[in-house]
Amino acid sequence: MTPPPKGRKAAPAVEADADQGERGERIAKWLARAGVASRRDAEKIIAEGRVKLSGKLVTQPATFVQPDDVVFVDNQPVNEPERTRLFRFHKPAGLVTTHRDPEGRPTVFEKLPEGLPRLISVGRLDLNSEGLLLLTNDGALARRLELPSNAWVRRYRVRVYGYVDTKALEELKNGITIQGVRYGGIEAGIDSRKGDNAWLTMSLQEGKNREVRRVMAHLGLEVSRLLRVAYGPFQLGQLERGLVDEVNPKVLREQLGLSAPTRKHS
Repeated sequence: MTPPPKGRKAAPAVEADADQGERGERIAKWLARAGVASRRDAEKIIAEGRVKLSGKLVTQPATFVQPDDVVFVDNQPVNEPERTRLFRFHKPAGLVTTHRDPEGRPTVFEKLPEGLPRLISVGRLDLNSEGLLLLTNDGALARRLELPSNAWVRRYRVRVYGYVDTKALEELKNGITIQGVRYGGIEAGIDSRKGDNAWLTMSLQEGKNREVRRVMAHLGLEVSRLLRVAYGPFQLGQLERGLVDEVNPKVLREQLGLSAPTRKHS
């Protein structure tokens, strides 16, 4: 039986008017680095009354965590943040990208191999989409990788049914507005075609919710398969469906422009 995670020695919470350099780290940021959730979601967890520090309910995301504090989420101790890690996961279709699904559908995190740290996803892939999903134990890193300012290209292979208008595909590079929603430029081309089915490659930067499916539907095409093969510099490669592979720390540092390993702060 696996022993429960080690907590941290309790100490009183410190409020936001204290000096952060002396008082520690804001609890929302601490929870993000511990892989509990992104900083934004950590603030929601705090607002829901699910976080305790020194046996007291935390009500302010500006509360500080000191080196000897014990942090609990849902009455379970949370381990001290470890070094930042990033994983590639080949998500199969039929899994939702969430820790808990109110409809009881299988989730990505239920299907991960044992022995991994608590992970959160970098963005999402919807239920019927598959391919590269990045996972990390550091919520701050997840937020950083999701930022539009990265201008990272998401590349997909898409199988569609219907007549493919090559001119309409070409015009997607100028962006398109659908039902009042503006989508940025998309590079799209035909890889192969057989009868009424075709494989396309699509590259985009924004990655709005269900963007590929909505754009294809607007062009009169039905998506029968959607596979993400790249997220910025990170590639799906030959990773088999359902498997996880950790990104080499050196590669992670190089891609993020870090000069030293990303480790926990004291």
